[in-house]
Amino acid sequence: MDSVTQIVLGAAVGEAVLGIKVGNKAMLYGAIAGTIPDLDVLASHVTDTVTALAVHRGFTHSIVFSVVFAPVFGWLLSRYEKLKDYKSWSWLFFWAFITHPILDAHTTWGTQLFWPFDLRLAFKTIFVIDPLYTLPFLVFLILAMIQKRTNPKRQFYNRMGLYVSSGYLLLTFLLKGLAYRQFEVALEAQHIDYAELDTRPSPMNTILWSANVETEDAYLLANYSLLDSQPITFESYPKNHQLLGELIDEAPVQRMIAISEGWYIISQKEGQLYFNDLRFGLLSLQPQAQDFVFSYRIEVAKSGQVTFTEVPKSKRDGKKLLAELWKRMKGN
Repeated sequence: MDSVTQIVLGAAVGEAVLGIKVGNKAMLYGAIAGTIPDLDVLASHVTDTVTALAVHRGFTHSIVFSVVFAPVFGWLLSRYEKLKDYKSWSWLFFWAFITHPILDAHTTWGTQLFWPFDLRLAFKTIFVIDPLYTLPFLVFLILAMIQKRTNPKRQFYNRMGLYVSSGYLLLTFLLKGLAYRQFEVALEAQHIDYAELDTRPSPMNTILWSANVETEDAYLLANYSLLDSQPITFESYPKNHQLLGELIDEAPVQRMIAISEGWYIISQKEGQLYFNDLRFGLLSLQPQAQDFVFSYRIEVAKSGQVTFTEVPKSKRDGKKLLAELWKRMKGN
């Protein structure tokens, strides 16, 4: 999830663990702890694109990280804070650390919660930014923050924020199930043979859902709003995996295929190959759009080394997509 959401979650967890003893300091340290797992993004500044993608939401988003480093931070605070309760500070950091990747596991990218096992947990029920999750949570957190440490209302508001946000997360599973079933019905009605169906929410809402459908030679992409009245239509995109040629055997290419979980399209423009990660869809809802959210230019050095460079996205594309999403979300 986005940084603001993780700060709110961390602060609420900190308050739940230690707020009655240290007041707003629990929220402060919980908020800090809630952002620490995302420091893995610094890897993009010191390593190549493929490695940075592989480690993102890896070790720092694991149970191992939470178990190992919570006591370390707990010990540091117990030495420098007035409250010398090492165990309580350790619990604060543990719960702030572990709830971070659990929340991220609901997104499309997912987390390696069980690192070092090569298993990425991704429920794909919520977008990385969802105002319906974050804003009510934030309101309850602020209401709790302005209460005195010993006031019962403080704990009440904080619990309500945790309950409401968690309840919304549970609701997203139901909404995903409804959308998934509609895609299944549409595929059956249109007599489309397919190998796999994958669904995810569109940006910033859980009303409009997107689907990737794998067929033998192509991927079918489609959108469905819970407010739709017209049949679902599928757009076909050829896989073009054969364009990789002998590059398919190169380690960086194999690693990118594994990262994308096999959901990728190869495109070619002016002799240049591009690796497009289908899990995150397109920056447009227009038919046969080609601007993928995550697209990487494949470059081969004279030495034969293969590297990937992400194609930059513009703010203009993002604003255009949000306008299209708002219109499409209201139904076809």
